Amino acid sequence: MFFKILFGCLLSNLYLLALQAQELQLRYTEPAEKWEEALPIGNGRLGAMIYGGIQEDEIQFNEETLWTGEPRNYNKADAHLFLDSIRNLLHAGEQGKAEALAMREFMGVKSEEDDATTWLNYLAAGRKEKINPSNFSFNDTDWKEISVPSYEGWEHIGLEGVDGAVWFRYEFQLSEEDIKKETWSLDLNKVREMDFTYINGVFLGSNSTFDDRRIYTIPAGTLKKGKNVLAVQVINLNGKGGIAGYKDTSQHIGLVSKGKKISLNGKWKYAILDANTPRVGKYQAAYQPFGTVQVSFPHDRVQNYQRILDLKNAEVYISYTHQGTQFERTYLASHPDQVLAMHYGASRPGQVSFEVELASKHAKQTIETLNEQTLHLQVDVKDGALHGDALLTVNLDAGHASIKNGRLIIRNANAATLYLTAATNFVNYSNVTGNSFELAKVRLKNVDTKNFQAVQQDHQNDYGRLFNSFSIDLGAQDSSATNVRLENFSKNVDPAFAALYVQYGRYLLISSSRENTQPANLQGIWNHLLEPSWDSKYTTNINLEMNYWPTDVLNLSSLHQPLFQLIRDVSEKGQETARSYYNARGWVLHHNTDLWRGTAPINNSDHGIWPMGGAWLVNHIWESYLFNQDPQILTENYDIIKGATLFFKDVLIPHPKTGELVSSPSNSPENGGLVAGPAMDQQIVRNLFRVYIQASKILDKDVKLRDSIAEMLPKIAKDRIGKHGQLQEWMEDIDDPENKHRHVSHLWALHPGSEVNWDSTPDLWNAARKSLIMRGDEGTGWSLAWKINFWARLLDAEHSLGLVKMLLRPADRSGGSYPNLFDAHPPFQIDGNFGGAAGIVEMIVQSHTQYIDILPALPNAFSKGVIKGIKARGGFVLDMEWNNHQLTKIIVRSIAGNELRLKYQKQIKKVNTVKNGIYQFDGMLNLIK
Repeated sequence: MFFKILFGCLLSNLYLLALQAQELQLRYTEPAEKWEEALPIGNGRLGAMIYGGIQEDEIQFNEETLWTGEPRNYNKADAHLFLDSIRNLLHAGEQGKAEALAMREFMGVKSEEDDATTWLNYLAAGRKEKINPSNFSFNDTDWKEISVPSYEGWEHIGLEGVDGAVWFRYEFQLSEEDIKKETWSLDLNKVREMDFTYINGVFLGSNSTFDDRRIYTIPAGTLKKGKNVLAVQVINLNGKGGIAGYKDTSQHIGLVSKGKKISLNGKWKYAILDANTPRVGKYQAAYQPFGTVQVSFPHDRVQNYQRILDLKNAEVYISYTHQGTQFERTYLASHPDQVLAMHYGASRPGQVSFEVELASKHAKQTIETLNEQTLHLQVDVKDGALHGDALLTVNLDAGHASIKNGRLIIRNANAATLYLTAATNFVNYSNVTGNSFELAKVRLKNVDTKNFQAVQQDHQNDYGRLFNSFSIDLGAQDSSATNVRLENFSKNVDPAFAALYVQYGRYLLISSSRENTQPANLQGIWNHLLEPSWDSKYTTNINLEMNYWPTDVLNLSSLHQPLFQLIRDVSEKGQETARSYYNARGWVLHHNTDLWRGTAPINNSDHGIWPMGGAWLVNHIWESYLFNQDPQILTENYDIIKGATLFFKDVLIPHPKTGELVSSPSNSPENGGLVAGPAMDQQIVRNLFRVYIQASKILDKDVKLRDSIAEMLPKIAKDRIGKHGQLQEWMEDIDDPENKHRHVSHLWALHPGSEVNWDSTPDLWNAARKSLIMRGDEGTGWSLAWKINFWARLLDAEHSLGLVKMLLRPADRSGGSYPNLFDAHPPFQIDGNFGGAAGIVEMIVQSHTQYIDILPALPNAFSKGVIKGIKARGGFVLDMEWNNHQLTKIIVRSIAGNELRLKYQKQIKKVNTVKNGIYQFDGMLNLIK
């Protein structure tokens, strides 16, 4: 009875807390069926996705350093010998030739690869055998079935981790009238990557390029009345595989004749012929999933199901009633103890029973028993240097634990807690000698003598120290489920949902970027695919930077540390790239990097040769200084700033037509191909030079270098206003008003830069507005997030809110948000979450000019609000309230004692402050105390 009362009190307290904090919860009434519906937890090192299943539950987990690849040299020696030739071709208007030469001689070095000739010849010989799967009468009765087509690859429909040769067969029926048609063709659209295609044993054709459409003419007499058999051998050496078909799934693959199409979408039979592929070289590595915890419960029909992500405590709660017993689960990722904790309880003693097993998608894996309550999963990454160890153990309150056939079995406990930890042999980007098993054991010992309540309390204290530094309230709360609120937001703006989205962004950043971890990648720390989109790495022409836009303004400045460590790493690795490709001093980073800190150009010369990644990242160091006014930030990173500056001092060249200094070769990400002097480059370099000049003055260093940079600065190509009134994207006035490209790179100086603003450059500010109108509102998730910030900087509150509505809509092919509020590129990319959170707050406070501008782009829907802990440049922390669209109170804490310059509507207030002084103003900016 005591246990029942105690548990009942616990549930009542949880319920009251839930009622009080609904604005800080994502709430659902059903388990997740898809990964994009599961709820994320993380401690910066370990991440997990909680599905909350009833009979079968899944906790998919990641460890931040499990990647493909290994330490190696990414740089092509003496690539700089071709630099002048590429530049000369660009200056002569020979873009195509310049890109071809750069593709041959100026790209990064891929990882080691094998000669595939022998293996491909072996497959070819098999296709020539008298009996093979292309035959009409081939016996495929034992083959499995799979859905065809799949545009994102067979990885998404059951063949994840498979590279190699796979046969597909599909039977279809034709009538007498069908076969009398004069001509038929087969339309498969796209295949990943190589196909050999047959109908009724007749070879139709082959292709090995994904971008080429597979439309094959069917020879007369090939088709038969009744049964016909289409057979396709797909060969995929690496990455996504399969019959892709159309990205627009409303278009089917099929037989085509004079406007008629017979759909061939459906269940096809398949057999894996050979998955032992030769190694394929890759420019950079990919982030990997680690494994899953699979839990089985003796529960079927339940009542009152709730699934909640509590942002206040960084915990996921599952609760339901089964046969009169209330069951609850709590999931958390502890940073102090470096474990994932999964706690299971019930309202009656002895009712907690379940079975657990570990699993992984990696082909090389072993699962063993360490003792009667601990499982050990060991995985090896395919063709890579990294391996990982995960340990899962259970602590019981009463009951019994045993292991049978690799399954941990819990019976008749009052409560049970699973603890999971994982580690790899990664030490740093040049060292993989770590002992992952011993490290995992050490971390598991953190909780040997602690009960769940102690682990939970330490977790909450640690997390709360960060999360509670900021709050935002935009009005009445909605108790509807989160997926319902997402459905409704664009139709009827729910300000509290926008506030929740801001706090969710902060939650995700705390969960994926903690001190001495890797920075948040394209998916933060969460990834369930062996072949994640864009390798889930660090794209530095917008995406990595966007991840950290909320860090200072939303009062999480310490979370910059992982990013700053990455910048330090790439500044070291990028020195060789600067020498090899540009014969220059300093360091350079192009548009991507990974765990191994590759800095060379990758992918394709039309977008991969973009030397601005490092210069943009340097701006994050400077911005952190502006917000926090800590000279130590500059002292620790001065050599990094100087190295980036030296690089551009060496590589900028006079434009042949104007004589202005420009970058060449480069591109305007990822639009328009290889060029000289895209506007974004010059904006970033001008900013870099100003940052260096100011940093060297503050630290009193390198006067001669500073003076030489100051002399170069006005010679850098200026922004131009084109014939449409737009801010030009390139040196030439060639912007296309119909171009709706997702990148709007030439507005970098508007945001995140500050050179283009209403106060000092109104003409360029208006030109930026015109460019944004031309580019249009639609875009992928992160693009929508960037445009929220753009329109906030353009002081257009309703347009900015319109883009918030587009971001907070159910995900479709144009972006939006998934049911768990993950940003949809699509697919999932976390940058839109971070950029969107920063953008909503950019509507409320801006500090990129000489003033801290209060409510500069406040939309009508945000008529009242309270925000506390927002940071502003100059070293200030603000608490503020407004009602009926009017400021009512603002309290400012001065971190550094600088002059405070507030702006609200047409009012300006300047106040000399003292360090840690607190200043309160009324709605008219009158100083109260």
